[in-house]
Amino acid sequence: MKRLALAFALTVGAASAAFAADLPTPGPVPPPIYAPTVVYNWTGFYIGGNLGLAWNGGSFADSIGNTFSLSPTTLFLGGAQVGFNYQFGGGFLVGAEADFDWLSNTASSSNTGVLQNPAGTATGSTGSLSVNNRLLTTVVGRVGYAWDRVLLYGKGGGAWVGSNSPNLSIDGAPVAISATNANWGFTGGVGVEWAFAGNWSARFEYDFVGLNQSFSIPTSSGGLPAGDQFTGNTRNIQLLNAGINYKFGW
Repeated sequence: MKRLALAFALTVGAASAAFAADLPTPGPVPPPIYAPTVVYNWTGFYIGGNLGLAWNGGSFADSIGNTFSLSPTTLFLGGAQVGFNYQFGGGFLVGAEADFDWLSNTASSSNTGVLQNPAGTATGSTGSLSVNNRLLTTVVGRVGYAWDRVLLYGKGGGAWVGSNSPNLSIDGAPVAISATNANWGFTGGVGVEWAFAGNWSARFEYDFVGLNQSFSIPTSSGGLPAGDQFTGNTRNIQLLNAGINYKFGW
């Protein structure tokens, strides 16, 4: 019996040694394979919408010394934007954008007190002025730098404001004026944008719009001469708005 067990053990051992000899010699362990990091690319056309607040500012004055200082008035705004970005050299970005916004019809007005005539003498009349900004269109260039899905940018270009003609009254009576409803100016701003999901991004920005507005009085009124010209001084609209964009791949 012992001889039989010994023979079985020797047979199993020989078979195991033969099987081990047939196995391949283990080589070096290959390094782990990592998926490449995907960096967001801002290049492409985009469209979106925005909402925010705006504030009127500035004044109107004539050569005689009469001034209407506009009291700051809060306006609501909303609209849409369309643009194109091109990213290069890592995170650098250039682009162009056009914004089309509606402004709430809120007047910004003030009383001057006693008006003066061309001789610098008080006329005894008082005047008030209101200005209603209605539409705002801007066309700008953009430059910025992106850290993956976060973009910091600046913008600058031209602006156009559609508004009702300024409303002037003297001693409570409306006065006919001559003015254009198309007011051109410049704009500049800064903002931050975050690509939060796929091609969707959200932005928040501040913009300053400087305006070139003026009007004149065709006929003499309240001691003011016919043709008296009032020119806007530091006429501006300041805006804070948030928006969302959808980018189409390039």
